[in-house]
Formats: sequence, C-alpha cells, structure tokens
Amino acid sequence: MANGTAAGDLYTINLENFSARLKSLYSHWTRNKSELWGSAEALAIATPPHSEDLRYLKSSALNIWLLGYEFPETIMVFTKKQIHFLCSAKKASLLEVVKKPAKEAVGVELVMHVKAKGDDGNSLMDTIFRSMKDSVKTVGHIAKEAPEGKLLELWSEILKNAEFEIGDISGGLSDLFAFKDKGEIINVKKAAYLSASVMQSVVVPNMENVIDEEKKVTHSSLMEEAEKAIMDPTKAKVKLKADNVDICYPPIFQSGGEFDLRPSAQSNDEHLYYDSESVIICAIGARYASYCANVARTFLIDANTLQSKAYGVLLKAQEAAIKALVPGNKLNAAYQAALSLVEKEAPELVQYFTKSAGTGIGLEFRESGLNLNAKNDKVVKANMVFNVSVGFQNIPNENKNPKKQKYSLLIADTVIVTEKIPEICTQKSTKAIKDVAYQFNEDVEDRPAAKVRVPAGQEALMSKTTLRSDNQEASKEELRRQHQQELARAKNEETARRLAGGGSGAGDGRASSRSSSDLVAYKNVNDLPPPRELKIQIDQKNEAVLLPIYGSMVPFHVSTIRTVSSQQDTNRNCYIRIIFNIPTNPQDASSSKYQGAIFLKEASFRSKDPMHSSQVVQVIKTLRRQVMARESERAERATLVTQDRLQLAGNRFKPLRLTDLWIRPVFGGRGRKLSGTLEAHFNGFRYSTSRADERVDVMFANIKHAFFQPAEKEMITLLHFHLHNHIMVGNKKTKDVQFYVEVMDVVQTLGGAKRSAYDPDEIEEEQRERDRKNKVNMDFQSFVNRVNDIWGQPTMKDLDLEFDVPLRELGFHGVPYKASAFIVPTSSCLVELVENPFLVVSLGEIEIVNLERVGLGQKNFDMTIVFKDFKRDVLRIDSIPSSSLDGIKEWLDTTDIKYYESRLNLNWRQILKTITDDPQSFIDDGGWEFLNLEASDSDSEKSEESDQGYEPSDAEPESEPSEEDSDSESLVESDDEEEEESDEDSEEEKGKTWEELEREASNADKEKGDDSDSEEDRKRRKMKAFGKSRAPPSSSFSKRPKMR
Repeated sequence: MANGTAAGDLYTINLENFSARLKSLYSHWTRNKSELWGSAEALAIATPPHSEDLRYLKSSALNIWLLGYEFPETIMVFTKKQIHFLCSAKKASLLEVVKKPAKEAVGVELVMHVKAKGDDGNSLMDTIFRSMKDSVKTVGHIAKEAPEGKLLELWSEILKNAEFEIGDISGGLSDLFAFKDKGEIINVKKAAYLSASVMQSVVVPNMENVIDEEKKVTHSSLMEEAEKAIMDPTKAKVKLKADNVDICYPPIFQSGGEFDLRPSAQSNDEHLYYDSESVIICAIGARYASYCANVARTFLIDANTLQSKAYGVLLKAQEAAIKALVPGNKLNAAYQAALSLVEKEAPELVQYFTKSAGTGIGLEFRESGLNLNAKNDKVVKANMVFNVSVGFQNIPNENKNPKKQKYSLLIADTVIVTEKIPEICTQKSTKAIKDVAYQFNEDVEDRPAAKVRVPAGQEALMSKTTLRSDNQEASKEELRRQHQQELARAKNEETARRLAGGGSGAGDGRASSRSSSDLVAYKNVNDLPPPRELKIQIDQKNEAVLLPIYGSMVPFHVSTIRTVSSQQDTNRNCYIRIIFNIPTNPQDASSSKYQGAIFLKEASFRSKDPMHSSQVVQVIKTLRRQVMARESERAERATLVTQDRLQLAGNRFKPLRLTDLWIRPVFGGRGRKLSGTLEAHFNGFRYSTSRADERVDVMFANIKHAFFQPAEKEMITLLHFHLHNHIMVGNKKTKDVQFYVEVMDVVQTLGGAKRSAYDPDEIEEEQRERDRKNKVNMDFQSFVNRVNDIWGQPTMKDLDLEFDVPLRELGFHGVPYKASAFIVPTSSCLVELVENPFLVVSLGEIEIVNLERVGLGQKNFDMTIVFKDFKRDVLRIDSIPSSSLDGIKEWLDTTDIKYYESRLNLNWRQILKTITDDPQSFIDDGGWEFLNLEASDSDSEKSEESDQGYEPSDAEPESEPSEEDSDSESLVESDDEEEEESDEDSEEEKGKTWEELEREASNADKEKGDDSDSEEDRKRRKMKAFGKSRAPPSSSFSKRPKMR
C-alpha cells in the first residue's frame, strides 16, 4: 500500500515516504543523540495554530517532511517504543493509516490522544508524561519556538514543571532536513524553475518596459506583479498547479541608493530609479509543495567602469563558492573561496563583501545549521541544497546625486550538491554581464576608418589557381599528394581524439509542440455560455464547439476536431458529421496524460435547416484552420533561442542605411510585396518596410557568417547572413536571411517595345544597365566597408565578424538540392546564394570530402561532404563537371581539407552509423584510410585482411548469392567477367573437336542475330557500353545505385 486516504478523500498520506523518513529520523536520532539531539530520550514537537503570516517553523517542517501536511495545534512525542499524537478527532482519523507502517518501519506503537472540543487537554498530557516516566530522563524540544495558543502554552508549562531534563533538538532537525531525498529534490527543482521563469519571463520584461517607456512605477507595484506571477504560474509560462505554489517571501525590488541585502528586506513605495549609473536589485523566492528556492539578480543601467568591474568580481566570487560545494569539503570552504577571489581580484571591495555566501534551503528558507560563513566547519554531502547568495553592500560612488552615492550588488542561485559538479537550478535566469547591463547613453567616439582587409587565405587561394602552368603540373600533383598524406594523419588523430571523448555528434534538440490536450476551452463550468437552444453552437472567443448531447451542451476545443462535413438526404434532412482526433497508440501524449480515459471518435447530428448546417460546418472549418495555423507558428517560435534586444542608434550616431532592398525569405500575407530599408544599429541590423508588421532584427552576436556578393554574371547584388540560431521572418523560421537588389530586369518583353531610332542596337541601353549595376555594387561595397569598420572596433572584436566575398574564379557547377547551381568557395565557407534554398557550408565543420564516381570516361562526378557531427546527414553535390575536378582538389588541398576519391557512391548513412556504434574499431582500422583507394589496392596485394572492416569492396562477396542477386543480371559486361568466362571456356574447349567448336560458334551468332560482326566490332561495342556505364568493372548493378 503506497498511499493512505482518509477524511473524505481530501488528504492522502504517502505511506512509502512516511516509512522511509521515519526510519531516517530514528536512525539519525540514535547516531547523533548526544551531539545534535541534546541527549534526549524523547522528542516533543508542538505545532502552533494556523497563521496567515509567512513564517518558517521546524515543527511545521517536520509535519510536512514526515506526513506531507502541516497539522496545526498538534503535539507529537517520539519515544523509542511509542509515538504519541495529541490532536483533534478529525486529525486523529487521518493519522490512523500510519499506525501499521510505523510498526513495520521502526517497531513503535502509535498512540492517539483525541482532544474533545472544549477540553483543554490537561488530562491527556498527564497520560503522555506518565507513559514516559520510567524510561525517559531528558525530553528534547525546539527551544526557539515560543508556544502559541492555549494548548501549546499549557503543554509548555506542564513540560517545564515535570521531572524531566529539557534539551534542544533544533540542531538534530536541521541536520536531518539537510539531506534531500529524490522527491524533495524534484520539489526544489520545480520551485527553482518557477522562480527563474518569473524572473526571466515576467520581472525582466516588465522592468525593461518601464525603462523603455520611462514610466514611473513603484517598487511595491512591481512586487505585486511578480507575486501574482508566482501564485499563477501560467503568467510565467510554467505548467505547475497553482494550489501547490506559494511565495517564500514578498518579491524584493530595490533601487535609488537604498539597499538591504537580507531576505527580510521589503519593497518600498519609492519609484524605480533607472537613471545613468543606477543599480536595480530584484529577488524572487518561490515554494513548491512547501519546498523553497531563491534567485536574485542585479541590473546595471549605464554602468561606469568601477561598477562593471565590481559586478564581474562578484560573479566570479559566486562561481568560486559554487565550485567549492562538493562532497567532502567543509561549508566554510565555499565562503573562503569567494572571499579569496575578491581579495585577489579587487582587494578594495573586501570590506563591502557580505559575511556569508548563503545558507541551506529546503522546507525552511534558511536552514540554520547550513550557513555558508567562515566559521561553519560542517561537511558538505551530496543532495544538500543551498541558496548561494553573495553581494557587495553600500559601495561608495563618486556622484553628487544622493541616489547614486552608494550602490549594492547581489547575486543568488539555488544549487544542488551532486557527486560531481554542483547543479545550478536557477540558471534559466541569466546573470552574465552582457544580459544584465543596459546601455542607453553610451557615446560613440569617432574612430579613423580602417583599411579594407582581404579575407584570410584569399590571396593564397587566388595564387594557387592563377600561377599554375603545364610544366609544373606533375610536381604540383606530387606536392598535393604529400600534403594530403599529412592531412590524413592529422585528421585521423583529431577524429580519434574526438570519438574517444564522446564527441560523435549532438542531438537535434527539437522541441515538442503543444498537444491538443494542453489546449483548454473553459477552465470551469461557470465559464460556459448560457444555452439558448439545443443546437450546435460555436464560441469563437474561446475556440470551442458546443454540441447538444443528452440534453446538455458539451464543449469541445476546436483543435480536437479532425474533420467536419455535412450531407443532405432525399427527405431534405441534413446530417452534420464530426470526426475527432483520438490517440492511436499508447505513447500518445493524451493517452498517457489521461490514463483509462474514453475518447469520443465521432458524432453525427440531424438538422432540418440546410442553411444552418452549412453555416455551422463552414464556421468550424474556418475556426479550426485559424487555430491550427496559430499553433503551428507557436510551435515554430517555441524552438527559437531568445535574442538580445536591438539597441537603436538613436542620437548616438546616424545608422548606416541601404534602401530599396528585397528580403528572402519573403514575408507572408496576400498583399503586394514591398521593398524595405536595411539599417545598421549599435548591436544589430534592422530591416523594415512601410508595413508596421514587416520588420526583422538580425543581431550581430547571432551572425555566424556574413557575405557580400556583387552582381557580375548574376542579376542581383546581395548581402547574406548565415545565423547561429533560427529567427522568424514573418511566420517562417530560418537560419539564412538575405537582402538584395535586382540590378536589371530579370524578365524582358521581346518585341513589346519599340527600339529607339537613335539606338537601334540598344548599345546605350546596355551601357545604362552596366552603370546601374556598377552603382548598386558601389553602394553595397560602401555599406560593407563601413560595417566592417564597426565590427573592427575593440568592443566587437569578440564577435570575429567580417563580410566574406565569394571567389568566382574557384566556382563550379553542381546540383546541391534539385536544380543545378553555381557553387562558389569563400575564405571560410562553400556557398550558393542566388538560388533558393541557399547553400552555406562552414569549412570548419567539415570532417572530410569524398569525391565519388571519379574515373576515366566519366563526364560528371559527385562531391560528398562529411561533417564533424556524425549524427548530421552528409551533403551531396551531384553532377559536377569532370573539368572542375582538378580545381576542386587544389582548393580543398589549399584549405587543408582531406579529400578521398572513389568509383562508387557510398551508403554514408550506414557508414556513419557503423562508426558511431563502434568508434574504437574505426580508430583501430586506420580511421578514414579505408577510403584511400591507392593504399587499399597496395595493401590488398600483401594481405586479404585489408579488404575487411570499413573499406567498401567492389568485389562480390564469396558467399552464395541471394535469389534477388541471381535473378538480376547486369546490362553491362565488365572486362573482369569477360576474362573469367574466357578462362572457363578454355578449360571446356580442351576436350572438344573443331567441328563442335564451329557448331557452337554458328549457333551463338544466330542467337545474337549478328553473324556479320567481327570479334573487333563486338569488343568495340562492349567498350562503348562500359564507357556509358557509371558502374565499376566488377559491379553487378544494372544502373548506378543511389546509396545516400
């Protein structure tokens, strides 16, 4: 029996938890009786009456820890043989279920002393004391908890007058609560997630809105908003039941020079102060199932150098304290680590540093025995939980404004001690200085223009291709082969290190979309609209369809409907048929969430009003389409990474602009497409059109690669940004954003316009087009140079950004997706930016390149790019002209990319799976050298074992062919097969006469129907057929297999 239920099923005691924790209590008491439990032979815990005040009592904590609920006005006395409960009849009935588990767990008898209404309980207390008289000398109680209410006051008085010694058991309870079991850890994590979510999703946006719009808002009003978000988790987009959550303390907001870093601080009625060099401190504490978690953040507004330095030091100090919280260390090591870092980094700030680095946290917000101060020498153990809180109090600031003369800094996080690295549960709320420091009045100094830089490697690439001559061809090929051998050794070593470290690849990180069971039409019955009549009704506001079933209007969210249709019979009766979405497998989210539920599959309704029927069907379909479109977009947005806010140039400097640009991907909507303007601001680009909803922000920090491609043989000049994380352009999620201008008309009407008599050959028209193209290219080049200057400033150095220009002279044609395109290398990528979808491959992400279908007589070959992330599919570029082979080899060799050649297309999905399944075998067998045809050919002469492992063999296996293989015959005869047949024939011919041979030859000629063909003609046809084939000589395939 896992749970005990009583009192009308309102309360359920988890008996499994009760048994385990009762054992922990008694064993801890026995082991640490003299050190922590005051040498007590009996433990007396008296819980005071219920109070609306927010308080933390060890008596209440023991109730919740042991029984799952707080039992007000209840006295518990634990002895070695009995547990006494003095309480009301209702509580006694609830506690009846723990009698048997208590006996089984620790062998004690549970005795109930039921206090009648109006009874003061004196006689019951005497009974308890009489039972302890012979076996108990010392009674332990919680010394710091003053008795409240008549029952507890009487108990305290009788206990003092009894013939027992009194001991304090506060230390024992603190140490008992310090170690958290699995269920407690889950509750702490939920509380921490709620705290961090309220900070990140409610507090920060509200504060930013106040500052952006320069509103006057008091600290107390911000506190109320945050408290509401904690009490209603849906406001912070957290799916926790509101009944299980509470606040640890009223949220704290402080600014304007008055700071108190204690949790007992209060938010006053002063306005939030966000002037330059000001500091805002916010602290949020939430409880889930009575378990506490805490997070605190400091926000800097136009911080000066000293403030930024102080915050950086404080951040490092907290990190040092957290790292010291490992099993075996003493608690004072955490504080000492933080203090030592401050002494090293900023000794002038030591006097302002807090005297503690935090406390233990759990059922109590501050677990008294677990203070992280310089004196506490208790040992850290796994599954302890701490509120690691560090700060600087009242640092002086040279400013005449009294609200800026002093400032304080505070950072706090909830941390769980694990066997290895401490787990920060509130890291969802970011604390990096780039995320908490806001700059509004930063002056941008004029800097001299930087020179336009040539991308690294570009000169080398160009010289490699332009300085080649015929008499150097052989020596260059030899140098390239030697360099590739060096690259092969280095690449195999690098791959072996990465695979040994478990870096075979990352997951796809896809986020799950909301299921239909998460969508709620009405939260309770009272929200239903009053029924007008028993007809199908559509509530568009709540996105619900109300169906008349057995005389009642039953609501269904429109997303639960799969299809709806209407049909009319010969009697003019209309039937509306509604088919619902139902779970089709046990793993479905709905079926797992509602175990044992019965789902409605279909409902049909008859109506004699054809107009009403058709209207109902049409409205349901329209509403369903709108909801599905919205949910689809929401699911896309849910996977996005939160971007920094764009800091507009404003009055600091005039933003750089490019006008009349088009964007790809295009915005949605049915209206006419509009061109827009691209502006470069302080930390990103903004593209906007004249429509208010058509706007895209591209942050500098999110740009992985930036390209500028002027129009040469193309119709457009473009800027292209390949991003680290997806953004939304309209309702499309994308990692590539492009802005372009058409330098000439893509489509011209032939014969539609009269030619000028003064320009019959349209020479002037062509000149105007050239001038327009040159002007557009120059405008883009000027914009690119100025942005490169911004990216070259010291504050932007960490981004490592620069516009890359594709090198057309190294380009080649190929088919990366479905259509042929001109693919061009840059200094850091391989790109195709004109046709959609775009191709952007970072050279740093490439493991190797395999050139496939390379051989004599082939007009085309394929390029397979294998990425370092083996869980990522390879990229195939098909149908590259063979004339480009040498140039591609030279480019790959110049960029230090190892390439291999093969005669077949390989099954890369299976190869990569084999590598990731058994990386050690891959490393032991020589790594990527199984692709080296020259090495494998030479090795095969020495040993047959080299044909095994990862080397794709062209020969057929020696085992018997399957029926499928034997039935399918090759359309192309290979030279090897021809030689084998001739050998077999020669052996047969040894015993045949000339007449027999003559007869067989004539019969063969008749079957082929070509008696006049000579042996030379037949050989010529075979060689021609082989030349057209893409298969190697020993292949048994009738055509080139596509093994992607």
